[in-house]
Formats: sequence, C-alpha cells, structure tokens
Amino acid sequence: MGRHRSDPLGIARLALVGLVAVLLLAVIVVGARALLSTFGSEEPASGAASTSSARPSAAPSVEPSTPRVPTVRVVCRADRCPVFVRVPGGDVLIDRDLARGEEASYFQPELDVVLDDASTVQIFENGTVRSPGPAGERQAFSVKRSADQASDRSASE
Repeated sequence: MGRHRSDPLGIARLALVGLVAVLLLAVIVVGARALLSTFGSEEPASGAASTSSARPSAAPSVEPSTPRVPTVRVVCRADRCPVFVRVPGGDVLIDRDLARGEEASYFQPELDVVLDDASTVQIFENGTVRSPGPAGERQAFSVKRSADQASDRSASE
C-alpha cells in the first residue's frame, strides 16, 4: 500500500489567497464609503455649481443687498418627488427624486419642468407660487424669467 500524502500548500497559493482577501476587503471599503458619501453630502460646497447638487446656479452672483429670486424653485412636500428640469434644448439641470423638504432653485432665463406627480411639490415661478396639480397627474411646463427680474439683473451687472 502506498503512502497518501496531501500536496503541501505552497507559498504561491497562500499569497494568492491573501491577495484575494485584501482585494475583497478593499472593494467592500470603497463601496461602503461611496454609499455613505451619497447620504452625507446633501449640501453643495459654498460657491460651487454642480449639475448633480440640489441647488445649482449657473448665473454669476449680484450685489448682496439685492435678493435674487430664482426663475424656478421646487420644494418637495412628499417622501419622494420625481423632478426633471432642463434648459430648453440644452443641459439637464436635475433628473432625480427629491426627498421631503429638499429644495432646488434655478436662475436660468428659461426652463422646462416635468413633474411626475404635480401634487407632491410646491413650485415657485419667479417668486410666485404656482397652483399645485391634481394628485397623481404628470405636468410639463416652461417658465421664463420675468421681465422685471431680467432688467434688474442686467442693470446690476
């Protein structure tokens, strides 16, 4: 009868198993950090405009004494508010769900807005409240900056 001997676990196999364990741990850590950063970074950095932030602004700031009124301001009143805002024929400014109490303000001269459920949000057009739509109804509309706000902005620049 022959001797049965298991093959010894070589140093190469040990190194390979160790490398796989380290890579798996690294993937878990990177995934956890990415997930936590999406929950923890609701406010954009001051002065920075970003298309993925809740309050982007592409227009230069005016004098601090003159309060700026956004062309469109969206305030979420439900747990989840699907909102889509874009410059006509141009950049998409927001295409995501807002959480309860979250706001998004935009100062571009003309904007297209699409709301999946018009009753879940409160819309301000040039500082004036827009009447809410019926529950569950999809609304699409365009908003242009009011003439008096456009003239105020050009006079202060």
